[in-house]
Amino acid sequence: MVRLSALASPLNHGALAAAVRSGTPTLGTFIGSASPIAAEVCAAAGVDWVLLDLEHGAGGEEQVRDVVPAAGSYGVPTVVRVESAARIRMGRVLDSGAAGIMLPRMNTVDEVAEAVRHLRYPPAGDRGVATYNRACRFGLDPGALDRANAEVLGVIQIESATAVGNAEAIAALDGVDVLFVGPRDLSHDLGVPGDLTAPAFTEALERVLAAGRQHGKACGLLVNDGAAAARRLEQGWSFVGIGSDSTLLAAAVTAEFGHARSVSKPQQNQEPRHDHPR
Repeated sequence: MVRLSALASPLNHGALAAAVRSGTPTLGTFIGSASPIAAEVCAAAGVDWVLLDLEHGAGGEEQVRDVVPAAGSYGVPTVVRVESAARIRMGRVLDSGAAGIMLPRMNTVDEVAEAVRHLRYPPAGDRGVATYNRACRFGLDPGALDRANAEVLGVIQIESATAVGNAEAIAALDGVDVLFVGPRDLSHDLGVPGDLTAPAFTEALERVLAAGRQHGKACGLLVNDGAAAARRLEQGWSFVGIGSDSTLLAAAVTAEFGHARSVSKPQQNQEPRHDHPR
C-alpha cells in the first residue's frame, strides 16, 4: 500500500519551476493583505501561483508560515517577493516552503549574480543548510536538499532603465528563471509615470521580452485584469500576475455595487402625485 503522505512535497517536486522553464504560461496574483484566508480563496479560485508581497504588502516574514500552507492545501505554490536580497532573509523564506523568490529592483548583472547564489545550496550557492524546516518536511524528507537547487524559482524584477539595458546579460545568468517587469516602477524611472503606452515604456518591454527569448527565460509582468493578461500572453509574456487580492476585491465590490445602484436609485425629494382633480 502506498502512503499518500509519503508523496507530499511542499514544492510539489518543483512543478512551478518546471512549468516556467518549459515555457508553459502561468497566471497568478499578488497577496498584498498577507492573509492566509485571502491566499486560500485565490488558490481555491484556480490561480497557478500566489505571490506574497513583503516589499509593499501588509505583512512580514511571519506571514510566510501561514500563507504557504494555506495556498499549498490546494496544490498552489507561493512565490515570495522579499524586501531585500539579504542571504538570511531569502534563506528563511525558502526554508518555510516558498516555491520561489522574487527580487525587486535588481539593476546590474553583479547584483543579480550575487542574489541568485542565495537561492542555492553549496557549492552552487551559499544558502544555509538545515533539514528541520517545512521545505524538508521537518526532517522527513532530507532528499529535498538534493532537489532544492532545481526546484526553486528565481524571479528577477526589471524596474529601471539600467535594468532594461542589462536585461540580456541578466537573462543569460544561471539561476534566473523569470524577468519580471514592475510596470509602475519602470514607467516612473523612464520618466513617463503611469503611462504604459508611452514609446519609451513599450520599447523597454520589447527589449526585455527579446532578452528572455534569446536566452530561453520566461518574461512576466503585472496587469490589472484578465483581458490585459490575455493580451500579454498573446505577446509572449508567460508569467503574468493579475492584480492583487485587495485590488481584485475592490474592483469586484465597486463593479457589483455600482451596477446595483445604477439599476435602482432611491427616489428622493419628489412632490407627491395627485391623480384626482382638485
